[in-house]
Amino acid sequence: MHPSGKQIALMAAASVVALVALAAATVCLTSGCSTIGYYAQAVGGHLELVTKSRSVPSWIGAESTEPRLRERLALAQRMRDFAVEELKLPDNASYRRYADLGRGAAVWNVVATPELSLTLKTWCFPVVGCVGYRGYFDRAGADKLAAELKAQGLDVNVYGVPAYSTLGRTNWMGGDPLLNTFIFWGEGELARLVFHELAHQVAYADDDTTFNESFAVAVERLGGQRWLDKYGTPEARQADVEAMQRRADFRALTQRTRASLATLYASAITEAEKRERKAGLLTAMRAEYEQMKAARWGGFAGYDGWFARANNASLGVQAAYNELVPQFERLFDKQGRDFTRFYAEVKRLAALPKAERRAALAAAG
Repeated sequence: MHPSGKQIALMAAASVVALVALAAATVCLTSGCSTIGYYAQAVGGHLELVTKSRSVPSWIGAESTEPRLRERLALAQRMRDFAVEELKLPDNASYRRYADLGRGAAVWNVVATPELSLTLKTWCFPVVGCVGYRGYFDRAGADKLAAELKAQGLDVNVYGVPAYSTLGRTNWMGGDPLLNTFIFWGEGELARLVFHELAHQVAYADDDTTFNESFAVAVERLGGQRWLDKYGTPEARQADVEAMQRRADFRALTQRTRASLATLYASAITEAEKRERKAGLLTAMRAEYEQMKAARWGGFAGYDGWFARANNASLGVQAAYNELVPQFERLFDKQGRDFTRFYAEVKRLAALPKAERRAALAAAG
């Protein structure tokens, strides 16, 4: 996961646009018709995004399009072609259109954990199964749910998501578009986002967020490096080296903190003692971040917001994007660094029961 507001996620309900009537009937029977409001905002939000999008050639050809945007859209199309030709990712309508949403996030995700646990609360949806977050196109809706969960004593985090995947199931509507929320990112970051989201269209396990996100992160890393090696300018490659080093430092620090918290929560001490030590560990993490920012990052402050809000929920969801990445990278090597063979094996694993899938991935990778 990309911190400092650069998270990428699946928007579960948006992928049921074609099935909304069936979903509505099912929800009324099983969960109460009040849940229909959630599906309505998800479908409505996605349809608004679709209607605002236009083909990239039409944006590039329009006299009103700013030169900076025209250049970035052309760059994104070269990346999209590279994804098909070099990375063997799907060749379809996704990322061939662009929309300016007039806001800084596509959706806002809510994540939650118990006060003394790193285990994410999950929500289940038709088609895509269960995921460890709930997404809203309206920030007010996300904040409302967050307040309800906090009142239950949970650790909660709300964060803006610049892009989401509908798993290729809305390509008949024009697919997932490029958005103003990420089009001006650094070249390496932009390439990785496009490759990550397309990877979700290759393989998806409907009961395993960590498997899905770790696979997509592995593809984005492999593809992003290939893109920069082949087409990146010296300036873009240097900026990416610095960004990736910051990300590696971030992962190392948060992984150490998660490990310490997991050990703490599993211990036999009282809950009061756990709360006190939890606070101490989070304080120590923030202090180490400030030292790292000054000593290694030249004062780069892009992660300030993440650390200010950090709690079990943010640490829990961050883990989902990284836990299995090394296994997927080893699996890629084992498949001769051939993307077609790699995807075939990942799809085979995704079809297995979760426990069997994890064991097979560990053995294969």
